[in-house]
Amino acid sequence: MDKKSIVKNYKFLIIMIAAMILGCIVGWLWPNASVLKPLGTVFINMMFCIVVPLVFASIAGSIANMKSRKRAGKILATTIITFVVTGAIAAVIMFILVKIFPPVLTPWEAIEAAEVGEYATYSEMLVNFFTASDFVGLLSRKAMLPLIVFSVLFGFAVNLNGGSESLCGKFLADLTNVMLKFINIITYYAPIAFFAIFADLVATYGTQITAAYGRAMLLYYPLCFIYLIIAFPIQSFFGGGKGAPKRMFQHIAKPAVVALGTCSSVATIPTNMAVCEETGINKDVSDMVIPLGATMHMDGACFSCVLKIAFVLGVFGTQLTWDKLIPVILVAVLSSVGMSGVPGGGYIGEYIICSIFFPAHMELAFPILVAIGNLVDPPSTMINASGDYVVCYIVERFTDGKDWLQKILKKEAEETAA
Repeated sequence: MDKKSIVKNYKFLIIMIAAMILGCIVGWLWPNASVLKPLGTVFINMMFCIVVPLVFASIAGSIANMKSRKRAGKILATTIITFVVTGAIAAVIMFILVKIFPPVLTPWEAIEAAEVGEYATYSEMLVNFFTASDFVGLLSRKAMLPLIVFSVLFGFAVNLNGGSESLCGKFLADLTNVMLKFINIITYYAPIAFFAIFADLVATYGTQITAAYGRAMLLYYPLCFIYLIIAFPIQSFFGGGKGAPKRMFQHIAKPAVVALGTCSSVATIPTNMAVCEETGINKDVSDMVIPLGATMHMDGACFSCVLKIAFVLGVFGTQLTWDKLIPVILVAVLSSVGMSGVPGGGYIGEYIICSIFFPAHMELAFPILVAIGNLVDPPSTMINASGDYVVCYIVERFTDGKDWLQKILKKEAEETAA
C-alpha cells in the first residue's frame, strides 16, 4: 500500500481526531463551551434515527436470506456465548486490579443523599428485556433488545416464506444498502459534531473530578486502552489465526474513535459493519453480531461495574474481599448485558448494584454510582463497541472454520501479484 493510499484511507479519521482535540482545547479554555452541545446532539440524534431501521433490516435480512437456518442458529449461539465469556473475563481482570489498587483509600465523612426514584420491578425488566408492549414501542433505540428479538423472529419467518427469493427478502436486503448510503451522507457532518461533543465534555466535567474519582479514572482509563492493545489481539488471533491481529489493528481505530466521540455503541453500528466488510467478514455474521453487540457485548461496562462496587465499598469503609468474587462477576455480567436496551429500567446497572450490595444505603450509593458511570462512559463505550468487531473474528472461526482469514489473505495476495 503506497503513501497516497494510506492518506486516502485515514484522511477522514485524522480529520475526526483533529476535531476532537480542537474541541478539548476549546472546552478547556472556554467555560461556556457547552453552548456548542446542540451541534453534537444533532449528529447523535440523526444516527439514532437511522439505527432502528438499519438494525431491523440488517438482522432480519441476514436471517431471511440465509440458505441454512442451521447456520443462523450457530452464529447466534456462538455470539451470545462469546459475549458472556469475554464479559466475565473483563470482570475478573478489574476485580484483581481494584484489589491491588483500591479506588478509595479513605472513607468519605459526608455524602449527599439523593432519591432513587421509580424503577421497574425485576419481573417487568425481564419482560421489557425481550418484548415491547406494542409495535410502536419497537420504533425506538430505547427498545433495542426487543427490536432485535422481533427482527430475528421476523427474519426466520421470511426465510420460511421463501427467503432470498421472496419480495420481502429482497426488500430487506435493498433497505440495508439504502440505510448504509444514508449514513455515508450524514458522516460528512461528523467532524463538526465531534468538535462540539468534546468541547462540551471538557467544559462540563473538566474541573469536577475529586481525588477519589481521579484515582478511579487513573485505574480505569489506562486499563481500557491496555485491554484494547493486549486482549483484542489475543481474541482476534484465537478467531482468525496468523495475521488476524495485524488485520484487526488496521481497522479497529475507526469504530474506537466513533465510540469515543459519540459515547454510544448503537451509534457505532454502521462503522463496525463497514470495517467488517473491509476485513472480509461474511455479511451474515456481521449483520447479526454487530447489532447484538451494541446492546449485549459490554466488556467495558463489566469493568465499570466492578469498579463501582469497589468504589462504594471504599466510600463506606468496607473492603472488597475474595469471597465476593463470584457474586460481583455475576452482577457485572448480568447487569451489563442489555443494560442500554431495557425500557423502564432507568439506570438499571446502578440500580441492580445498589439493590444487591447496598440495599440499606441505596439513597447514598446510587448517585455515586451514576457519577462514576458518567465519567467512565467514553472509554467504556470504546471497549464495548470496538470489541463487537473483534468478536466477529471468533464467530467466523466457529461458523466458517479456523482458516477463514488465511483464505482471504491468500486471495488478496494472488490478486495483488496478478
